[in-house]
Amino acid sequence: MTGSSVSSVASNQPLKLPTKFLEKVWGSEDLLPFFPTSEKKIGEVWFEAELPLLVKFVFTTGRLSVQVHPDDSYARAHENSLGKTEMWYILRADPGARIALGLREKVTRERLREAATTGEIEGLLNWLDVEAGNAFFVPAGTIHAIGEGLAILEIQQHSDVTYRLYDYGRPRELHLDKALDVAITEPTNAKSVMLPIDCPYFHTELARVTAPIRYVPAADRFHLLIFVSGQGVIGTEPFQEGQAWLVPAGSAPFQIAPVGYDPLGADAVKFLRTWIPAP
Repeated sequence: MTGSSVSSVASNQPLKLPTKFLEKVWGSEDLLPFFPTSEKKIGEVWFEAELPLLVKFVFTTGRLSVQVHPDDSYARAHENSLGKTEMWYILRADPGARIALGLREKVTRERLREAATTGEIEGLLNWLDVEAGNAFFVPAGTIHAIGEGLAILEIQQHSDVTYRLYDYGRPRELHLDKALDVAITEPTNAKSVMLPIDCPYFHTELARVTAPIRYVPAADRFHLLIFVSGQGVIGTEPFQEGQAWLVPAGSAPFQIAPVGYDPLGADAVKFLRTWIPAP
């Protein structure tokens, strides 16, 4: 089932979104427990649907580029695209795993260009140690990087516009002029935030379910449910961690029922729920 067919199906029940696996040089073969182990280095798993939000899982054994995304205004003018504000929820983190959000100190754009050229930009970034359960908000314009040893759930505007500032010597194109146009050069105190995250592009919250619940869809907007632990039944279909389900606007209420939950040991079913707020 393609993203197009998902969006065009009229349904009174939640719909499981199909996945697309993208190989990356910094990706991982270890996708457990969300997906089977891969023979290729999978860096991203996209949940496909024609929606203004894109949900993906990111798996890393190497460092991603130092990069920045434009806002809507710049992206429309230069890329005929939406901008890209995103958030990350850390699913798994090896000891010492880090991400970078923003800069430690104010720099001029000339200094930032020089640092991107020499690699000194790594030392200008605001690096943060992370662990499973941390959440981070990444507004457009925020210089950022993801380190190795991580599995991350990313929720973002449906845009793939990325401007690379530095790529550790890998032979990929950099986009210094556009990156410097949009990058925030003021220092940041960015850190892990508590869910929910609420911004004009998405509202995201975390739910923990230990017993069957009745889920009432919104009348005027879709919801996306992304399961990050546990398994059970959603409506009349089985679900497990590593799946995203679309709840169409105005669909009928349904039940989410955990299976195999052990109150003395195993974790509950956990899922992130996201939607686009009213303007």
